[in-house]
Amino acid sequence: MVKQVCIRVLADVDQINRCKADLRLKENAINNLSRTLGLVGNDVRFKVLYLLYAENELCVCDLSDILKMNVSAISQHLRKLKDGDIVDHRKEGQTYFYYLKADYHKLLESLFRVVTSERETSKEALL
Repeated sequence: MVKQVCIRVLADVDQINRCKADLRLKENAINNLSRTLGLVGNDVRFKVLYLLYAENELCVCDLSDILKMNVSAISQHLRKLKDGDIVDHRKEGQTYFYYLKADYHKLLESLFRVVTSERETSKEALL
């Protein structure tokens, strides 16, 4: 087994300590963002979030029809997103409409722009 050895001549102790302190101060935010990205990392949940971003709100049945999945499967994904505090819902009659929470709307916007620009590029290629 080959042992890894650092080849730097001098360690910048101030930089190392500054980075450690910075991580300690931001540990909660980093953990929350990491958890969020883990939830978003699933392709079905990412599609759900993208649709909620694009349409503002949708019910479980709408998502089921769009994604061609059963309501139960969509509900499970929505539950994870709701438990992760990324989406919320409002009730109208007996129907629950889900929407992306404002904090996450802004956070995920740059990821959704990648999807949108790719879609525009694909449209242009078809013309």
